Amino acid sequence: MKRRTPQTVAPQSSESIQKLLLAHFAGNEPEFRAAAWDIIEEERRLNHTVLANELERILKSVNGTTPKMFFHALSTSDGNMPKDPDKNANLVEVTQPDVELDDVVLTPELSQSIERVIQERRSSELLRSHGMQPAGKLLLCGPPGCGKTMVASALANALYLPLATVRFDAVVSSYLGETAANLRKVFEFARLRPVLLFFDEFDAIGKHRTALDEHGELKRVVNSFLQMLDGFHSETLTVAATNHQGLLDPALWRRFDDILLFPNPTVEQIESLLCRCFHQVTVSKSVRLRSVARNMVGFSHADVERVAQDSIKRVLLDEREQVTPAVLNAAVERQEKRVEITDINSGVAVPRKARPRSSKKTS
Repeated sequence: MKRRTPQTVAPQSSESIQKLLLAHFAGNEPEFRAAAWDIIEEERRLNHTVLANELERILKSVNGTTPKMFFHALSTSDGNMPKDPDKNANLVEVTQPDVELDDVVLTPELSQSIERVIQERRSSELLRSHGMQPAGKLLLCGPPGCGKTMVASALANALYLPLATVRFDAVVSSYLGETAANLRKVFEFARLRPVLLFFDEFDAIGKHRTALDEHGELKRVVNSFLQMLDGFHSETLTVAATNHQGLLDPALWRRFDDILLFPNPTVEQIESLLCRCFHQVTVSKSVRLRSVARNMVGFSHADVERVAQDSIKRVLLDEREQVTPAVLNAAVERQEKRVEITDINSGVAVPRKARPRSSKKTS
């Protein structure tokens, strides 16, 4: 039996790939397309006709777009998308996010952690040359609405990666063993092309294996997922997010290179969020945003944004000229009631921290 020799990249192909990546990161579209055509011609010379035709089809279909969109088209090609065989549904949804890290209000510690991940990923070759690996698996924890999904999108954007969000409605199957099989397809998809693989609401498949309300099939899924994470090594950055970190199986924690905790915003962060949300409207001089922010302690980032949007809508619909204290206080009160209802329905037994009522004077 003949031993199969490992395939190597031809020098010409290697040079074309280097040119392609350099042009991509420089944003030089003409050089990018020239390098892409060189790769296509090389694949034809190697009799890789199917791949060459597919690359040519993608390159022509995104004519006039940026190099970033070329990689997006390559990742979302119909022939590349993993599907559930029973539902014929895509197991991932691939998008090209435009969220910037500056769009997210974070604590200094979180900002430093995220910048460190970006630096490691951008300097991956340097780290590998010294026998080290860049961060490849992140776990984002914290209450709902505190920016976890936005940070995943911003990370993908900063690293020039498509965002591949796992669709649990398609992954989880009622057929025995099919959920684990779908997860293998997802990881294989991410192994073959660089993406940011995002598991939102990660506790859906990562629950503690001793949980009394979980049946045997989901416990087997957790076992399979642990094995897949251990064996997954690629250029893909894997990010998982959960609002219920206490439900996760303990064995999952050590599989992640870094764990980032997203707390509710501080008074300073709430004030900063309000300023950002109100940048296109006039706010009355009698409004003291710092005092309003103190009354909103305990709100999530999403809660704060909802208050601001509610206030702006009221100003527009009532044909007012500016956001007044009465408008803003009424929006805060409505959100307080909404949060109380949400807490009750989610089974939160501990009452929220008492805050001064927003109807009080904010000056």
